[in-house]
Amino acid sequence: MRATVMHKAYDVRVENVPDAAIQQPTDAVIRVTRACICGSDLWPYNGGPNEVGQRMGHEAIGVVEVVGSDVQSIKRGQIVVMPFAFSDGSCMFCDEALHTSCVHGGFFGNGGEPGGAQAEALRIPQADGTLFPLPVGEDDALMPSLLTLSDVMGTGHHAAVTAKVAPGSKVAVVGDGAVGLCGVIAAKRLRAEQIIIMGRHADRIALAREFGATDVVSERGDEAIECVRELTGGFGVHSVLECVGTEQAINTSVAIARPGGAVGRVGVPHYESVPGGQLTFFNNVSVAGGPAPVRAYMAELLPDVMEGRIQPGRVFDRTVGLDGVPEGYRRAMNEREALKVMVRP
Repeated sequence: MRATVMHKAYDVRVENVPDAAIQQPTDAVIRVTRACICGSDLWPYNGGPNEVGQRMGHEAIGVVEVVGSDVQSIKRGQIVVMPFAFSDGSCMFCDEALHTSCVHGGFFGNGGEPGGAQAEALRIPQADGTLFPLPVGEDDALMPSLLTLSDVMGTGHHAAVTAKVAPGSKVAVVGDGAVGLCGVIAAKRLRAEQIIIMGRHADRIALAREFGATDVVSERGDEAIECVRELTGGFGVHSVLECVGTEQAINTSVAIARPGGAVGRVGVPHYESVPGGQLTFFNNVSVAGGPAPVRAYMAELLPDVMEGRIQPGRVFDRTVGLDGVPEGYRRAMNEREALKVMVRP
């Protein structure tokens, strides 16, 4: 079968690899029908931590082709969405809706087994706990939005939940990438009154406004902090959704939270420690978040997608076949020609 392989920074290729196959009785194999390139894929692409021969991709929808002998709830022929982390669904952390900390779990596209989803097929460990069946056909018009449940919509929602977004609250979303835009959707869905999108790409800002953003701050650093304070009567916001992962982003997030506020960070951190110890302490600001347990949110978010109340699939603005993935990394995503690229193997 063919799959996307990263050999080193800036070197992504589509190559023939061994076919996906059952290795454990709890496995399934899916034929990938939709995948995508994530902003977090750009960190290893640009020289961040990576492994030679790393198979890429951690978001997918597919058709179940084979199931292991111990798989009970997942059946051949089902259309399923695959979260970016696999989990057994039954350990103490899964029971606490923290599937990304499953004692038998792990992550897709992170080097080693089980490989990545930017491929023709993929082995799914712990299939019963990992895969979520979808009540649609393979080519349903809702596929783009359903695909976001594998990561970006669930991650934006996790940022909102950990930042304690509540009805009538003031919210700032740091970052106008796909996760940030889904964070706007999540904040609107949780009935925030004011939603400030912090970004500087005109097309993304326009989409954020359509999703529910009420204000825009395009400045950075101290100027951005001052702008948010001006928009909030000098106090800052109740909730900050940090969707970038840089040191500047987390510094800004901590500084714009009002006393008693909360920061939900879901951008993969590229800093050693959370800054602002004095500020967060004396203002009673909480900082939470991490890898989103998107599997725990699928049942909650699915009805809103199915009934059209939210349309997170609009973050996809380019579609490529498997052969187009290398250019999807280089031109579309890394050079900011696209917001998020869908892959149809």
